[in-house]
Amino acid sequence: MATQQESRTRVSMVDVPVASPGQPSLSAPADAIVCTGVTKDYGEHHGVFDLDLTVHTGEVFGFIGTNGAGKTTTLRLIMDLIRPDHGSINVFGHDVRREGSTVRGWIGYLPGELPQWPGVTAAHVLGLLAGLRGGVEEAWLAGLIDRLRLDVHRPYRELSHGNKQKVGLVAAFMHRPDLLILDEPTLGLDPLMQREVRALIAEAVAAGATCLLSSHVLAEVEVVCDRIGLIRDGRMVRVGTLADLRELRAHRVTAIIPDQPMPADFAAVPGVEEVSVHRDTYACTVRGDITPLLGWLARHGAIELDSRELTLEEVFLAQFRSR
Repeated sequence: MATQQESRTRVSMVDVPVASPGQPSLSAPADAIVCTGVTKDYGEHHGVFDLDLTVHTGEVFGFIGTNGAGKTTTLRLIMDLIRPDHGSINVFGHDVRREGSTVRGWIGYLPGELPQWPGVTAAHVLGLLAGLRGGVEEAWLAGLIDRLRLDVHRPYRELSHGNKQKVGLVAAFMHRPDLLILDEPTLGLDPLMQREVRALIAEAVAAGATCLLSSHVLAEVEVVCDRIGLIRDGRMVRVGTLADLRELRAHRVTAIIPDQPMPADFAAVPGVEEVSVHRDTYACTVRGDITPLLGWLARHGAIELDSRELTLEEVFLAQFRSR
């Protein structure tokens, strides 16, 4: 009961208009986002170059890369906050440059750098954004605030980075958008709030939304995303499912071999790569058929064996080391 009273108090402070136009109607095609040959050149190899990106309607697409790789620039281009030198960008079949205001009505956007709001509370910020957005349900907004444990009574400028992030997340989800574009959505949040954000994304997609998110948290991407794109120096390195990116039947194998055979013999086993040997501990990555390696280990008297599938982080780092 106390929670319900708290929610009502918070909603009244946010003061969401109930008579507002809401979102434009949308008939979603098969692809939510299509970027074709997109280039934004800032000079000195900064920006994005000849970028092709397709995000299917109803999926969660993870966009990963190192700092400066072009993730945020790509998201800002899709939002039409900046414009490409070349190429085209369509959201639900609509050109973002010609129909930007309509397209943005379908999108919930969390920027990488949140705006500053001096002299006002978080409640005022959310009330202003809800009024500008239109079509925001008071009960849904109150539920988001409660789920993210956001104190809307405090001045925005006094909030920690994590709590400012919560304000941005509430703003992105408040109108139940058809497309979520989230730049590092869990940055600065504690593990419980990270799990809550993942749950919000999953619920939105289950209800028919699409999500494009960038992240440095590779373990999180593994949990949330259907497909992943790797970007480096403004160019797409690879796009695929988790299984594609881990590469078929790739495992990291570690064995204890007391007889300590020659490392060169170990490295010569078919399918074995990335060999490391320290005394009697032999480690490698094996791709494809593991039978030759198992036979070699048995012949050389291995007494312990551990095998695990490559993590996304290992695949990600290997992609960048190889280029």
